[in-house]
Amino acid sequence: MIHLPELISDLGLILAAAGVTTLMFKIIKQPLVLGYILAGLIVGPYINFLPTVSDVKSINIWAEIGVIFLLFSLGLEFSFKKLVKVGGSSSITAIVEVVFMLAIGFGVGKMMGWNTMDSIFLGGILSVSSTTIIIRAFEELGVKHKKFAGLVFGVLIVEDLVAILLLVLLSTLAVSQQFAGVEMLTSILKLAFFLVLWFLGGIFLIPTFLKKAKKLMNDETLLIVSLALCLVMVLLAVKVGFSPALGAFIMGSILAETTMAEKIEHLTKSVKDLFAAIFFVSVGMLINPQIIVDYAIPIIVVTLATIFGKLLSSSLGALLSGQPLKTSVQAGMSLAQIGEFSFIIATLGVSLKVTSDFLYPIAVAASAITTFTTPYMIKVSEPFYLFLTRILPKRWLDSISRYSSSTEGITTFSDWKILLRAYAINTVIHSVMLIGIVFLSSKYLYPFVEKNLFTGVEAVLATLFVSLLFMAPFLWALAIRRIERKAYSHLWLNKKYTRGPLVVLELFRVALALFFVSFLMLQLYSTWVAILLAISLIIVVLFVFSRKLQQFYERIEFRFLNNLNEREQANRQPEILPWDTHLLELSVAPESELVGKTLVELAVREKYGINIALIERGKIMIPTPAPTERLFPNDKVLIIGTDDQLTTVKPLFEGNFDESLADFPKKDMNLQKVVINSKSTVLGQSIRESGIRENTQGLIVGIERKGQRYLNPDSNFTFENEDIVWIVGNSRKINEVLKAD
Repeated sequence: MIHLPELISDLGLILAAAGVTTLMFKIIKQPLVLGYILAGLIVGPYINFLPTVSDVKSINIWAEIGVIFLLFSLGLEFSFKKLVKVGGSSSITAIVEVVFMLAIGFGVGKMMGWNTMDSIFLGGILSVSSTTIIIRAFEELGVKHKKFAGLVFGVLIVEDLVAILLLVLLSTLAVSQQFAGVEMLTSILKLAFFLVLWFLGGIFLIPTFLKKAKKLMNDETLLIVSLALCLVMVLLAVKVGFSPALGAFIMGSILAETTMAEKIEHLTKSVKDLFAAIFFVSVGMLINPQIIVDYAIPIIVVTLATIFGKLLSSSLGALLSGQPLKTSVQAGMSLAQIGEFSFIIATLGVSLKVTSDFLYPIAVAASAITTFTTPYMIKVSEPFYLFLTRILPKRWLDSISRYSSSTEGITTFSDWKILLRAYAINTVIHSVMLIGIVFLSSKYLYPFVEKNLFTGVEAVLATLFVSLLFMAPFLWALAIRRIERKAYSHLWLNKKYTRGPLVVLELFRVALALFFVSFLMLQLYSTWVAILLAISLIIVVLFVFSRKLQQFYERIEFRFLNNLNEREQANRQPEILPWDTHLLELSVAPESELVGKTLVELAVREKYGINIALIERGKIMIPTPAPTERLFPNDKVLIIGTDDQLTTVKPLFEGNFDESLADFPKKDMNLQKVVINSKSTVLGQSIRESGIRENTQGLIVGIERKGQRYLNPDSNFTFENEDIVWIVGNSRKINEVLKAD
């Protein structure tokens, strides 16, 4: 008898259970994540009256792969440039919410008598909202075009990065069991260093590689290359002491900056869905139903803390960022749940064996409950805002309105602010690159040279030569490169300011560059005389070859910026900062009544108060389109208006269509042969008179008469006895109309 490995039988069992439960959850219109968790509960070790998984360890390996591809997918949607563009409002809202929920989770855990580690992990679990659940709820409720939705999406982007930071910090905390000081600070600095290094290196190399190899790539090879890049970054992350999930997220965010991001996301979706399903099933397998019964009260407490804590903290953060009360309340009620990242944080506690058995099922139960409540919270957010306007004192409402107006659109930048920001970015980026080169030289290059090429002093000199060659353009950019010349000259010539701080800034740059050279020397050679000689040599080289280094650095910078902005340039949109309105992108449906009409004929500005800022037609961008511009099917139109105006105009773009045509069975359309006889109803009639097109939704493509064939006959062609008619159409209706009684 053939032996089937347990891994295959277990995989078949969990996918079968997942298939059944997800179909059920589709019918009752609930998130599929909950269906996967229920499937895991059914095939898990705690329910014995049904078949259960035999080899849990193998399933956990599949689940780890699921986490990797889930985080890779989130990275593809994330993009570091999106983080920069979300603006102060989303960043402030997210930070306030995360800080408050960490404190609330820790406080709730302590209040219920839990140990410190359980309480800390509970805070982490409650601090991150669910991107999947919110997007699904927004789509079903049709509120993606509203102003608060943009704020919520920005908060979710910031929370994704915060969640990655939490994974690293909680891992460090669990291993070290220390709650303060050097360990945590070291982890944060290490994370920041590698994030910058990987992002800079990835943006410089990967988009260029994809462009060069574009002609060689079909869907299959692009899928393989994308997954390979993901797993290579996973290996790098683990190599330097981070989680595999972090590496997958970083590679996803790098690929998100390329023009192939959408295609990669589409190709990897099936892989992600499969392994993510296994991950969520494994989440359900860890749930002991008895623990849920025993800890019913803590589950209720954690759920209430999640809903009310997130509502208050998110609303407060949005208000502090300058958002109106209505937008703040709607955003707060939208974010009142926990989801996939919370499962990953809870799984981390279990895998590191630092949390109690009850924490995991409590977190999953709270997530399930808040998932169900999310759509209802979003629905009642506007009525709740109206309720607040009735009960809050008028002076409070006036103060909130004045604060919101005063903080909106603050864009004043002093020369000092511009200069210091540019110097800070320049220092951080090039310091990271130089530290990375020193690290690679001392740990990998020198051992390789000493083992394979030279020994002793010769190995040191060869390593120094190669290292300084790579460091030279970055040393030049750090120490000598002119930054923000206009702001610098204004400050230098302005008699209101002393030139002392500017001189100190320049000396600091030079000193930092010399420090990196000394640092490299100390890694390889301990004699101070040699260090001083090397510093003198590098100073001479920087000044003598300054122009060549500048040209070389500018080529590097141009390539990096070109890669970084390539996707944005391909989808460039105008930037508009309205006061009380916002931008929304809508697609013109083929069945929309707008198709074929000019903007002046549509008069959407006069009728609905909206403005069309841009039309995207394939790769063609038409900013501020002229009144004579027509709309075509599948045009993407960027419009600007208030929530109410956009809600009114949205159905025009979506269009109306005949439901009977929408339900027309495609499989019934086929090519059919019909022979005309003396009893046929169309005998003696022309094609036009017979009404075949109208009655059968069919098209006559050929007629054979007495051995002679007529392809695409004219509509005046008259049917005769024994004509053989070839027709494409609805087979059932063709039989009814053309065949003899």
